[in-house]
Amino acid sequence: QVQLVESGGGLVTPGGSLRLSCAASGIFSGIYVMGWYRQAPGMQRELVAAITPGGSTNYAASVKGRFTISRDNAKNTVYLQMNSLKPEDTAVYYCNGRMGTAIDYWGQGTQVTVSS
Repeated sequence: QVQLVESGGGLVTPGGSLRLSCAASGIFSGIYVMGWYRQAPGMQRELVAAITPGGSTNYAASVKGRFTISRDNAKNTVYLQMNSLKPEDTAVYYCNGRMGTAIDYWGQGTQVTVSS
């Protein structure tokens, strides 16, 4: 059974930092394109950052320079380091693992709230 389990969300004040983790089981995440998505209330889910098996990364324009995605294949875990957080970063953050167009796994999500 494949599971992606996110952790690390919470409440943080503007300008603060959080690190999200996505622990994979049932698959070796190192061979998947792993991504972080987020969905704010009333909004569509959007890609925040992704990392390929080779380590190439891409980011949404709104988070570039503030967020960093990384992976530790030995721990089968993907991370999202979020710095200089803004209230508009408030959302449920989801981990995704994708291979081609046919294989697509999602975690249950973790809430990130940025508020003073």
